[in-house]
Amino acid sequence: MANSPVQIPLSVLDLAPVTEGSTPAESFARSLDLARHAEALGYARYWLAEHHNMPGIASAATAVLIGHIAGGTSTIRVGSGGVMLPNHAPLQVAEQFGTLAALYPGRIDLGVGRAPGTDQATTKALRRYYAGADAFPSDVMELLRYFEPAQPGQPVQAVPGAGLDVPVWILGSSLFGAGLAATLGLPYAFASHFAPAAMSEALALYHRDFRPSKHLRQPHAMLALNVVAADSRAEAQRLFTTQQQSFVRLRRGAPGLIPPPIDDIEAFWTPAEKAMVAQSLACSVVGDASDVREGIADFAARHRPDELILTANIFDHGARRHSFALAAEAMRG
Repeated sequence: MANSPVQIPLSVLDLAPVTEGSTPAESFARSLDLARHAEALGYARYWLAEHHNMPGIASAATAVLIGHIAGGTSTIRVGSGGVMLPNHAPLQVAEQFGTLAALYPGRIDLGVGRAPGTDQATTKALRRYYAGADAFPSDVMELLRYFEPAQPGQPVQAVPGAGLDVPVWILGSSLFGAGLAATLGLPYAFASHFAPAAMSEALALYHRDFRPSKHLRQPHAMLALNVVAADSRAEAQRLFTTQQQSFVRLRRGAPGLIPPPIDDIEAFWTPAEKAMVAQSLACSVVGDASDVREGIADFAARHRPDELILTANIFDHGARRHSFALAAEAMRG
C-alpha cells in the first residue's frame, strides 16, 4: 500500500439518490448542500448522471439539475457524468449546455456516454427510435460542431452554444469510448466505480492512440472510485451495505429507493450475488481516514489517472457529508 497521499484533483459524482422515506425534492436539497460542502472542501468538479425510470435516482433531467447546483455554488465546476447522448438530439444538448455555460461561464462540463442509461421500454418512451448507440461517434462530432463559432450562412446553429467554451468529455466502461476519446482528442472518464473490468486496457488504449486536438494537447483521464469513509472501519463497512444492497436489487430486476444500511449483509445476498457485487464494486475504498488515505493513494499510484471522481451511495446525508470530508482531509495529508 502507498504510505503517503498522492496530490491529485478529486471530484464528486452524485446520482441525486432518493432514499427510503424521502422525496426527489429532498434529494435535490441534499445534492445542493453536498455540492456546497464539496466546494468548501476543495473538490474540483461536481458531476451528475442521467438515469431514467429508476425510483432511487432523481437526476433524469440532468441539465436542469446542473443549473440548480451551479446556481447555488460559486467556484466548483458542475457537469454531467454523463448525458446519455443516444437519448437526445445533439442540437438540444448543445443548446442546454450552451445555456448553462452562458449562465455560469468557465464552470460547466459536458460528459457524454453512449448507453441509454435505462431499459428498452423507457428508451422507446424517450422517442429515440434509431440505433442510437451506433450513431454515437457521429453524434459526438455533430455536438462538437455546434460549439464552434457560427459561420456566415450556417443553416443550423446552437443559440446559445456556438463559440462557447464547453469542455466535452467522453465517458465509457469499455474500449469503445477510450478509442473514440483518443481519436477525437478529448478528455476521457472511465466508469470504474461499477464496471472496472476493462479499466486498465481502456486507459492503455486511450494513452497509446491519443491524437492531440484543438480541444486537448495531451491525454487527460479521470477514473471513478467508490469511497465510503467513517470514523471507524466497521461503521464504514456498514454504510457501504447500502450500495451493496442497491446493486443486488438492480440485478434482481427490482430497483427501488435507496435502502438504509444493514448489520448483516451476508444474510441479504446469495454467494453468486456476493461475487457479482465484489467484481462490480472492485474499485472501492471503504474504511476510516487512514484506510481511505492509503486506499486512494494506492489506487492513484497503480493506475495513474489525471483526476479521480469519488462517489458514495450513503443513506444518511450527514454520514455522506462526513465521508467526503474525511476523503478530502485524508488526501491533503
